[in-house]
Amino acid sequence: MNAPDGILCAKTHEWVLEEDNNAVIGLTDWAVEQLGDVVFVELPEIGSVFSKDEVFATIESVKAASEIYMPVAGEVLEVNEQLINSPELINEDPYAAWLIKVKPSNFQEDTIGLMEYNDYKEEVE
Repeated sequence: MNAPDGILCAKTHEWVLEEDNNAVIGLTDWAVEQLGDVVFVELPEIGSVFSKDEVFATIESVKAASEIYMPVAGEVLEVNEQLINSPELINEDPYAAWLIKVKPSNFQEDTIGLMEYNDYKEEVE
């Protein structure tokens, strides 16, 4: 399970990848390992607008429930509907099992302070 090239990670363990001027957001492999088996994901509605660092989703595992924070501000364009009925897909590959896609309001400014994947891995290990 390898992180895609170009992803940026937040200290709160979300990843973001710029794709066609939009941002794809998910949870890092490290966060998923800490959570254990994911049993439930609550995702926002399409059209919702969130600020950077605002809680946008909730994830529950056999170990804990956690809030998920926006690494970049923006409007939700798409949610990964597969995760509603199959939240375990996050455990199988947290990079393929993205959570939401957003139209970022200020991607370049919001990504200041996010880490490249290798730097993130060094920080958490």
